[in-house]
Amino acid sequence: MKKLIGLSVLLTLMVLLAGCAKDDGEKVYVYNWGEYIDEETLDLFEEETGIRVVYEEYEQNEDMYPKVQSGAVKYDVVCPSDYMIQKMIENDLLHELNLDNIPNIKYIDPIHLKSSQEFDPGNKYSVPYCWGTLGILYNKTMVDEPIDSWGVLFDEKYSGEILMIDSVRDAFAIALIYLGYDLNSTNEIELEEAKILLQKQYPLVQGYFVDQVRDKLIGGEAAIGVIYSGEAIYSSRENPDLEYVVPKEGSNVWIDSWVIPKNCRNKENAEAFINFMC
Repeated sequence: MKKLIGLSVLLTLMVLLAGCAKDDGEKVYVYNWGEYIDEETLDLFEEETGIRVVYEEYEQNEDMYPKVQSGAVKYDVVCPSDYMIQKMIENDLLHELNLDNIPNIKYIDPIHLKSSQEFDPGNKYSVPYCWGTLGILYNKTMVDEPIDSWGVLFDEKYSGEILMIDSVRDAFAIALIYLGYDLNSTNEIELEEAKILLQKQYPLVQGYFVDQVRDKLIGGEAAIGVIYSGEAIYSSRENPDLEYVVPKEGSNVWIDSWVIPKNCRNKENAEAFINFMC
């Protein structure tokens, strides 16, 4: 009986130390932004490694976070943005990476690794995937002047032609920057001013969207939209009347990175996936 108890304790410790239950064989469960990876890339990973990708998408960091936090669904790899990675580290939701299993990290530009240390000191938990800016995409044929300021989003003459991004953080960042404050401000008075500005803007806005900002601007359904730089590049190729600008007041430079939740199913397969994506 004593030996059996000892074996049970040993097995329990092994599971705790491993952190991820390997009950899914050669699979990797990936949770990522919508339209962020070409399906052919996933096929190439499967062919090269023999690991099948189970893929799911989300629209916002705020959609992803509660699912990972609750553990209702166990993902092996997730791709949050910088501020959300910091929050996940603080709340002990992420595994430290075994970089011996991610040798291709050497191909990541050191500039991005250095920038990532602002939210992931020592690059212990994340590997950069994409970076970019938040800005304004506008249709040159539908505005009266070249756009260079966030102020256009609050201009009544463009009422019904403005598309805002469906992100509380980004909306507040825009308002704070336009008001002359730090986009990461936690000052209650400044945040209240930003809230009031956004409330006044609300009647001017056609809608709050994520991917649909791109589609509507390509289709000429609005004159101005808040968008991420990657989406702007694609949109401008599809419609040459569209032009992207980072407003003169400044903007947010973001980094989306691969991380591994602590409740993942297979950490080694997750690291193999991250290594492939470097």
